[in-house]
Amino acid sequence: MAAGIREKQTVALKRMLNFNVPPVKNSTGEPVWKVLIYDRFGQDIISPLLSVKELRDMGITLHLLLHSDRDAIPDVPAVYFVMPTEENIDRMCQDLRNQLYESYYLNFISAISRSKLEDIANAAIGANAVAQVAKVFDQYLNFITLEDDMFVLCNQNKELVSYRAINRPDITDTEMETIMDTIVDSLFCFFVTLGAIPIIRCSRGTAAEMVAVKLDKKLRENLRDARNSLFTGDTLGAGQFSFQRPLLVLVDRNIDLATPLHHTWTYQALVHDVLDFHLNRVNLEESAGTESSPAGARPKKKNKKSYDLTASDKFWQKHKGSPFPEVAESVQQELESYRAQEDEVKRLKSIMGIEGEDEGAISMLSDNTAKLTSAVSSLPELLEKKRLIDLHTNVATAVLEHIKTRKLDVYFEYEEKIMSKSTLDKSLLDMISDPDAGTPEDKMRLFLIYYISSAQAPSEVDLEQYKKALMDAGCNLAPLSYIKQWKAFTKMASAPTSYGNTTPKPLGLFSRVMNTGSQFVMEGVKNLVLKQQNLPVTRILDNLMEMKSNPETDDYRYFDPKMLRGSDSSVPRNKNPFQEAIVFVVGGGNYIEYQNLVDYIKGKQGKHVLYGCSELFNATQFIKQLSQLGQK
Repeated sequence: MAAGIREKQTVALKRMLNFNVPPVKNSTGEPVWKVLIYDRFGQDIISPLLSVKELRDMGITLHLLLHSDRDAIPDVPAVYFVMPTEENIDRMCQDLRNQLYESYYLNFISAISRSKLEDIANAAIGANAVAQVAKVFDQYLNFITLEDDMFVLCNQNKELVSYRAINRPDITDTEMETIMDTIVDSLFCFFVTLGAIPIIRCSRGTAAEMVAVKLDKKLRENLRDARNSLFTGDTLGAGQFSFQRPLLVLVDRNIDLATPLHHTWTYQALVHDVLDFHLNRVNLEESAGTESSPAGARPKKKNKKSYDLTASDKFWQKHKGSPFPEVAESVQQELESYRAQEDEVKRLKSIMGIEGEDEGAISMLSDNTAKLTSAVSSLPELLEKKRLIDLHTNVATAVLEHIKTRKLDVYFEYEEKIMSKSTLDKSLLDMISDPDAGTPEDKMRLFLIYYISSAQAPSEVDLEQYKKALMDAGCNLAPLSYIKQWKAFTKMASAPTSYGNTTPKPLGLFSRVMNTGSQFVMEGVKNLVLKQQNLPVTRILDNLMEMKSNPETDDYRYFDPKMLRGSDSSVPRNKNPFQEAIVFVVGGGNYIEYQNLVDYIKGKQGKHVLYGCSELFNATQFIKQLSQLGQK
């Protein structure tokens, strides 16, 4: 796992776009021009990894959705990248019959079944197009990489594998099997791309255990089938510098329902919580200025803007895990250094405008020519810097508006106190009934966290009082009824999950910290500093990765797909700590846990952790799923 998963998946995609031959580095010739045809799944996999420009460099002139109306381009090869579903296959057969392209390179995101392959073969024969079907490949790329160390299984049909789907009370065995197979198929693709066979650990009696059993079986079968094994020499040799195998920790969302509801304080997690942030792209509604419109005119339509927050965005990479106040300050500093550079260029311009009559100007000229040359060559860099500053100014301002109107800093601090069992300076009832603090949803989140983390559930009398306050605040109580059942069912009350016992330290209000020239008016927002504390998911990983004995994880099952006979033991054979691990949350994950893992692993020299989840949701989406479960 020396190379990040993002790099591996990108390399695999580039090879596919190059007709499944590794691209040659130094070829000077033009690339072969071709069209790329994908379905929504393919689009979601490609879009976080390759920009349109990179696709063009690979020779992709057109990229089209499979089910859109496409014109025939008879002299161009077409690369297909789609899921092997019935309707996709039908559409491909139709393309063959209509003879749309010169040749067809068919790539399936996930392995295609024998019968579907035969359907394509029959269509090709019927259309007399056998010679045109150049290659058919299973790509095993059925997962979406969002960061070097983060991936999510799917985006299109995510309600199929959502927390709600797995935890529905009326779910049938066959439905559960289908969900598990979907998850296992994607995880299998992930390990094929990674080129490693993991050691699997999981908790007992959960959906995670079902995934572990199936994944173990699937990896085992593939290894046994020596002729067609996907884990043979050539794939394993590439980029496999460490001889040690990675650890895969499968955890169930149910071990910690408080974190997905938690208000957060780091940049990336806040963007995901309060804005529309999806597959590394954030969509903002910009409110147009009101002052310019004459009285009685219709209010201006809100502009929608979308920004990509990618790996190449240095500011984002550096600050996505920072507490929000730091981000606001950094944007300001970047802006000032940019202005200084801009002024320098302007100053040089004005000097260059001097008529070359007097002596002084001429000597200045020769001195400044060198400076100007360097200034001109740094222009593209300056423009890029300006673009990033504008982008983050807009995003941070949007986040800040939410923080101020909903008092998110107060919520964050209060929830941290609840989760770390420290004394509360204000009663929960006051928080809920305060009309100025937050939306009904914020209040519901706060109360659910209190309910989940409390050692004993509040008495009926208190509960009624809270319920009334929540109703008065306009909350939907459906999520609570589900959490009540959940809590009774898990009997977790005996051992409430501990979240560490540190609280954030307020550093006084912002107004003193920020300089007056700042464009972020942060008055009254608390400057909270985070202390590193491990969330449950991180703690479980720490125990299993470092081979620590802990009642929480001692009975976790242990699978090793390379062992001849699967043994059902919880005794690990390997006693050494692991260098590399993948944490996968069955039932959905979030950026808070991801950030917590990243912070945890920073302190461990030479170790890597990847975070994956069956879907990525923010608190709003999670509450929605809980209320659907509660309405049953």
